[in-house]
Amino acid sequence: MENRSAKILIVTGEESGDMRAAPLVRAIGHYAQQTRFIGIAGDRCRQEGVATFADIRDLAVIGFVEVIKNFSRIKKVFDLTVQKARSEKPDLAILVDYPGFNLRLAVELKKLGIKVVYYVSPQVWAWKASRVKLIKKVVDRMLVLFPFEKDFYAKHNYAADFVGHPLLDEVHADRSSAAFRSELKLDPKVTIIGLLPGSRKNEIVRLLPLMYKAAQLIRQNNPRTQFVLLQAKTISNELLNKYSALAPEGLQITKEYYNGLNITDYCIVASGTATLETGIMGKPMVVVYKTAWLTALIVRLVIKIRDISLVNIIAGKRIVPELIQQDANPNRLAKEVLALLNDQNKTQAMRRELSALRTRLGNPGASQRAARIVVEELAKLRSGL
Repeated sequence: MENRSAKILIVTGEESGDMRAAPLVRAIGHYAQQTRFIGIAGDRCRQEGVATFADIRDLAVIGFVEVIKNFSRIKKVFDLTVQKARSEKPDLAILVDYPGFNLRLAVELKKLGIKVVYYVSPQVWAWKASRVKLIKKVVDRMLVLFPFEKDFYAKHNYAADFVGHPLLDEVHADRSSAAFRSELKLDPKVTIIGLLPGSRKNEIVRLLPLMYKAAQLIRQNNPRTQFVLLQAKTISNELLNKYSALAPEGLQITKEYYNGLNITDYCIVASGTATLETGIMGKPMVVVYKTAWLTALIVRLVIKIRDISLVNIIAGKRIVPELIQQDANPNRLAKEVLALLNDQNKTQAMRRELSALRTRLGNPGASQRAARIVVEELAKLRSGL
């Protein structure tokens, strides 16, 4: 196999996976310029030249109940992916996160003799550690974003590769805070609170009304506050408009995610990648999350970690408040945010912890390090290893 004619199957399952995969595809193209990519991805990967046969919108659901409801559609995409792998005969597959789908796919790919590189580890350290046995059988290289993940796999006699977190390259504003605040017609003398309700429809449905009601309570207690909603690319204007009657007075909405995050003083954040983005920018936050009651019950039974937000998991302690399920209500949320607004010592302590968190994530250049490993695996195939 010539490196210049390599074909790679890449499978992402949701917006965050597309974000991780796109710079990796770009970096691989830098090292192996004629590489072709096919797979399941979103707009970012397509812009990098990935020829998609399915879109992440077909798979972007979360939670046990939601997966069951959408099982038929997900199964159809899964079968199509296996069919494409069989007919296209890619030299290598890169599976990005989305373990419920991708670990099952890895099994089928190994049956077809396709080498598997997994980028962004399943959270085996949080629950279902038994999946490590499967990973050892079907994943040729596991590329992890956090140093504690490499240590976890080492304890299970598996050599994972720590490449660092790509967000260190991605999370930055390209406009000045003052200029962007002015564009959004925000008073430079008031406190700006960012609302980050998530990138999935079911997150918006459950969390946005909660955030809006909490915002109204915060304004009642502290009129010198304004709110900015950071709209993920996967969320339509039509969906947001359904909840506009609940929005706090003067709410501004922006799709310029990092420029919007940069102008905030505090944030209310849906648990997920957004907590890490907010943490990297050093913004004090309160984390909220709600899911279907059955999903929550199952998670409580199987999860092995105390906290669910990435910032707290990486820190190894609770450095930001988490309000989950019944605790995620407007009164509790407003109370936690006001506690930060009214206590600058508490705010500064959180900022120091977030600064230390960024240091733990390693150095920029994760996509390049991951790309070199992929190219290394392609070279092994070329040499018959």
